[in-house]
Amino acid sequence: MANFNELELWWVTGAQLLYGGDAVVAVDSHSKEMVDGLNNSGNLPIKIVYKGTANSSKEVEAVMKAANNDSKCVGIITWMHTFSPAKMWIHGLQQLRKPLLHLHTQYNAEIPWDTMDMDFMNLNQSAHGDREFGHICSRMRIPRKVVVGYWKDSDTQERIAVWSRVAAAWADAQDMLIIRFGDQMNNVAVTDGDKVEAELRMGYHVDYCPVSELMEYYKKVADADVKALVDEYFRLYTIQEGLDKDSKVLYEAAKAELAIRACLKAKGAKGFTTNFDDLGTDDINDPNFVGFDQIPGLASQRLMAEGYGFGAEGDWKSAALYRTVWYMTQGLEGGCSFLEDYTLNFDGKQSSILQAHMLEVCPLIAEEKPRLEVHFLGIGIRKAQTARLVFTSKPGNGVTATVVDMGNRFRLIVNDVECIKSKPLPKLPVASALWVPMPNFEVGAGAWIMAGGTHHSCFSYSITPEYWMDYAEMAGIEMLHIDKDTTMEGFQKEMRFNEVYYMLNKALK
Repeated sequence: MANFNELELWWVTGAQLLYGGDAVVAVDSHSKEMVDGLNNSGNLPIKIVYKGTANSSKEVEAVMKAANNDSKCVGIITWMHTFSPAKMWIHGLQQLRKPLLHLHTQYNAEIPWDTMDMDFMNLNQSAHGDREFGHICSRMRIPRKVVVGYWKDSDTQERIAVWSRVAAAWADAQDMLIIRFGDQMNNVAVTDGDKVEAELRMGYHVDYCPVSELMEYYKKVADADVKALVDEYFRLYTIQEGLDKDSKVLYEAAKAELAIRACLKAKGAKGFTTNFDDLGTDDINDPNFVGFDQIPGLASQRLMAEGYGFGAEGDWKSAALYRTVWYMTQGLEGGCSFLEDYTLNFDGKQSSILQAHMLEVCPLIAEEKPRLEVHFLGIGIRKAQTARLVFTSKPGNGVTATVVDMGNRFRLIVNDVECIKSKPLPKLPVASALWVPMPNFEVGAGAWIMAGGTHHSCFSYSITPEYWMDYAEMAGIEMLHIDKDTTMEGFQKEMRFNEVYYMLNKALK
């Protein structure tokens, strides 16, 4: 559905003409070699394009404006090869609207002790120039990531790669449309929020789409396309005993999937939400009935695997966040999914939380080949048999995250978790994951609740908290991280300090 092939990161090297034209030529040569080396390393997901040295305020401003206006450019990497007076960066940084990474590195790895002279010193001043540049960014309150390390080291390249993926996902969010089929679940607070502020702050737009409009797509689905999709189900999944291709339930599930996909494509949407209280005409026994026979769970599972954002019960924030998780983890192993805290298992140090949903868990996190099954679902306006993929998640470490609206700011809550093997659930035929939140169940769950976290979250085996740190920096939102070192005392202090910070920040504006 999307990839990084058409995207670019622009590299701009800071210099000046004080040291003469020969010095700038050397700076330019070193920069080209470094950019080529990074691109050829195989460690970066997005191509870096060298945009030359910036030697004056006008040159800086020109390249920043060009970056803003180039849809392929998702971020700027700056490096001060030599001393670049930072006042010449002011106007350009004021113009910049793309994510910024400041790389503090050096062309040569070691000091040439026996041969180093003043010419070498004047030319190789990253230790000097990067501090000058860092000062003006801090003085101007410019959000950015600072990566420190030798440019050939894999650790340095990995940190650039993380930021690259987040910058790409940030660009994707700036024209992200989330469609809500139906409204929020009645009276639920945590899944709602300020859609205007979300668009101002994080870029994505949320629109309502009545289910009656979706039914117009549903009516147009061809029988041949439905049968072809059912054939695909039988190729991809293990099939429940006794379930055949003539199943009316599978037919309806496939038709729902085709209708939703067609609607999303027509609107250019990247994500959607559903609500089990709004599925079309209410009376399923009406001879003129047009509507879903039950919540389209199988469709949601498969569309998530394709990269569409999804949130249950109208949760548009989770739908947008899942799309971002999926987008930035493209090509990485592990998988990701929308999940919901369902029930607790008290078992001493292995106390855990069962993550599931009625139906909608993404098969990208499955340990084994998903099993296509049909079972009764007695919730919402319809009580009917419905199809779903049943599996358990693979054991391993991961990161889960959610965004909540705190009234005066958005808060991103991130928790490191360990997925563990769960016991069979013969009477609960749903997809599920079982995890222990870090640092343990009591602190992890307690801190999440104290922070106001949702019962929905977006989970990934593929990423580290660094991804979310970079995302929060780009978005200018609060981030709280619950990890192996978290204590309730320290976490509550952090929240109180943050509250003061955001209150003062708003007052000063």
